[in-house]
Amino acid sequence: MRRWPVLLFLAWVCLLFFAGIGLFMSGFLLTRIELASSSSCSDPLVSPPRERQSLPPGSCWAPRRFPKAVLVIIDALRFEFARFNPAKASPLPYENKLSFLHRLATSQPRHARLYRFRADPPTATMQRIKGLTTGSLPTFIDVGSNFATYAIQEDNLLAQMVQNGRRVVFMGDDTWEGLFPKKFFRSYFFPSFNVKDLHTVDDGILQHLYPTVDSGEWDLLIAHFLGVDHCGHKHGPDHPEMAKKLTQMNEMLRSLVDHLGNDTLLLVAGDHGMTETGDHGGDSEKEVNAALFVYSKTPLFGTGPPEEPEAVPQVNLVPTVALLLGVPIPYSNIGEVMAELFSGDGDAVSAALQQLSVYHINAKQVDRFLHSYSLVAQDLPAEQLQHLQELFSSAVEEHAQLLAQVQGVTLVPPELESRLGSLIGRFQLYLREARAVCTQSWARFHPLRMVGGCTLIAASCLLCYVASELAAASDSFYRSCLLYPLLWGLVVAVLLGLARAFTQEGLDLLLVLSWAAAASQLGFFWHWWGRHPKRARLAGSQPPLASIGLRQRLRAWLGLAFPMGILLFRCGAMFSDSFVVAEARVAPFLLASLVMLLVGKLHWDGRLTVSEGPRQQLLGFSSYRREIWYLLCFVAMLLVCVRLSGFFHQCREEIPQCRPSLFLSPLASLRNTRAKNLFYLLCVALLAGLVYAVRSWLRHYGNLNSSDPLVLFVRWGFPLVVLCIACFWAVASSTDDSLGKLQELVQVAVVAFPWAVYGLASMGLLLLLCNPMTVFAKDTRESAGSIVTPYLGVPSSEVDFLHVIPQIYKRMQESQKSRLERGSCKATVAAYGLGSVYSAALVIALTLLGFLLMLLHSERLSLAFLLLFLEAFMLLHIHTRARGLAGDAEPFSVPWYAVISWLLAASQFFYSTGHQPIFPAIHWNAAFVGFHLDHGTNLLPAVLVGANTFASHILFAGSRLPSAPALALCV
Repeated sequence: MRRWPVLLFLAWVCLLFFAGIGLFMSGFLLTRIELASSSSCSDPLVSPPRERQSLPPGSCWAPRRFPKAVLVIIDALRFEFARFNPAKASPLPYENKLSFLHRLATSQPRHARLYRFRADPPTATMQRIKGLTTGSLPTFIDVGSNFATYAIQEDNLLAQMVQNGRRVVFMGDDTWEGLFPKKFFRSYFFPSFNVKDLHTVDDGILQHLYPTVDSGEWDLLIAHFLGVDHCGHKHGPDHPEMAKKLTQMNEMLRSLVDHLGNDTLLLVAGDHGMTETGDHGGDSEKEVNAALFVYSKTPLFGTGPPEEPEAVPQVNLVPTVALLLGVPIPYSNIGEVMAELFSGDGDAVSAALQQLSVYHINAKQVDRFLHSYSLVAQDLPAEQLQHLQELFSSAVEEHAQLLAQVQGVTLVPPELESRLGSLIGRFQLYLREARAVCTQSWARFHPLRMVGGCTLIAASCLLCYVASELAAASDSFYRSCLLYPLLWGLVVAVLLGLARAFTQEGLDLLLVLSWAAAASQLGFFWHWWGRHPKRARLAGSQPPLASIGLRQRLRAWLGLAFPMGILLFRCGAMFSDSFVVAEARVAPFLLASLVMLLVGKLHWDGRLTVSEGPRQQLLGFSSYRREIWYLLCFVAMLLVCVRLSGFFHQCREEIPQCRPSLFLSPLASLRNTRAKNLFYLLCVALLAGLVYAVRSWLRHYGNLNSSDPLVLFVRWGFPLVVLCIACFWAVASSTDDSLGKLQELVQVAVVAFPWAVYGLASMGLLLLLCNPMTVFAKDTRESAGSIVTPYLGVPSSEVDFLHVIPQIYKRMQESQKSRLERGSCKATVAAYGLGSVYSAALVIALTLLGFLLMLLHSERLSLAFLLLFLEAFMLLHIHTRARGLAGDAEPFSVPWYAVISWLLAASQFFYSTGHQPIFPAIHWNAAFVGFHLDHGTNLLPAVLVGANTFASHILFAGSRLPSAPALALCV
């Protein structure tokens, strides 16, 4: 088997899968078109009466009410955090801590008001900043930019401030630096990605906030605090640290109000909420339900507050702040002005006229955006656009008529007052329906691309199956079946490129890649069908079906039908919403079902029983083999592991009654010191037990007898890795208050111990890569020495791969024979670790990977990793004994039920290590294991978070690479 054809074939298969996934994602995660247009003061959006009036200096479109504004963003400020309930005698740690807001709202009801601030999903910080500044809706595909921010090109509030000569000062989350480059008059950025750091950003803001406010060299001041959000990620909302952080925010607001002038508007907002575990990113009620508090030392509201706080969409803040500060509304805004902030101090009629004026400006701006957007995109339904245009036209027409009647009238009749209220309602209806149409359309899928992507992925899976069957029969398969598919794909790509060039249309590289992938797949199947006659395809490696009975035929086909049926059922379940939500329970159920079906098939084939004699055969009696009891014990232990793994579950927002596992939270979140110590000792004992079990297994099979560097590392490096992990857990689980003067030393230790683990694990993997053989041989005459491997590097032929052990034995034989010929007496030869030559390297590698991955998870999830290793061990034993009972004499072929059970186990432990395929369930803490400050690049945190997320897949895939020899030799 040549190396390069195989590598090219694997690269081609990867390209096929990437093309299918990319095509599916382009239909599933649609993104809207961003317009490059920008609003300006000269835009004809002001009503004719207003045009005849001279606007005050510094005003565009409408008279500004405030020359200055302070926007305080408290990241993850859930509405429950800001609401004050004096009736609660024993509030939770996050309740009744922002008492200053409550005092302002009750003592000055016309100056202050609290709102429910409804965020649009996804509730990630970057998307919420985008919504808070552009007034538009980011789509779910934008969530990928939360960690690789790009500059916002769309018209936004900050661009309008700068364009109109205003000074914007920012301090806090450095995400804003990437989103708004060169937009700030002065800025103080602080690293934001380290969710374990509760104080760096907040303390940095407090250092500059009050002096900046007092200086007056600003028109819009933005302060983005992150401590509450990071505290939620690290401890959750129901923790004493959250009470401390909210109390700090309360004192900050109290001091800030004292420094504000009478002409300044204060806005305190949360960009999103958080779940009970402190996460966010999805669309659950607790994640989208943030808080907004508005205050001014001059009266803002014409009436008192309602009994229940009003719910306001976050996009409504953009047009409101823009008109209050006297700048144009950003071009792509779809938000609605908060009309009560424009009431003023006059009577009800003048207040209604002022509100009507800003509604008219807001509606004309939204109508202009919808018209411009519909010219460049086709994703807004024409009939709904027509309906919106009718609403807008009728409201504008009535507005003109009403203004003509009111013009010059000193006393407005009651019927005109009612018409004013009715017209305001019509403008509100238009703006809300326009926003609903945009929200609906930008969440619409592209079914044709999704079906095409699924078809490409399914065809790629079928291609892999065909290739796996044919590769075993021919060494030249990869060479012969690679040329034609590549030619077909290349021809189709060139033809599509030429067609696009001649028609002068834009070239969609994803579509070209998808069509080329489909053509190459077609070429593969066409070539395979033509080269292998029908009879050969039907026969293949299967027994001659015509010469056996129906029962034997069923047995021959059911060996593949059972595992493939379960796999197809799992893939088909992905098209059911209920199964997707319940997949954490579906995957272990399918795994247990597959193992039970395997035992049932062995019984049906008669492999579990043996006849005892002629009399028993005559009577139909048979006894079970002794091996069946071992098999059943392993199956029972596997089912116990599957059951126990369900205790480490994470919850989805679609299941509100679900409560996440207590084992997911870190030890630092435990308040009971005794429970924390017991859990810590249990986790360290499990690590030590794992090392003891691995070393005992290797010693039992003779793999720890030499003095090679790898063997010495297993002897001494493994305990040292466990010691470093245990020390890291100890310092990471301690609370900040208990450290005292040791705080600086602990900060160093939190970084040093993980790096020690990274270094030791990397050294072990490097030693394993250089010399994976742990076979040791000696005779009675000469000193012991390690065996030289029969080849260097990766096996270059099928013979090298299939006959590693015989080659080692032959090399040993030749070496010992030459030694004996030089001597004068006989000697005995002893070889250690020869029977476990494959599995020893595999076990060492998986143990090192397990250490690394456990380090990236919370301490108590080491219990889940113990179950993972136990379950993998049980699966290997079950498959090995099942093959022995089935009489399979070929040790280097892996049956499909083993592959699929391995796949199901990997999916099962994806959920049993505290993960879910939703944004709030991502463990961002993993990005800062071993790092105290922010990263200079996004690559390393992406690798760490990815390793944490797909830990089970990494371990099971790593153990699948040499699974054939492991199945044969690990027991």
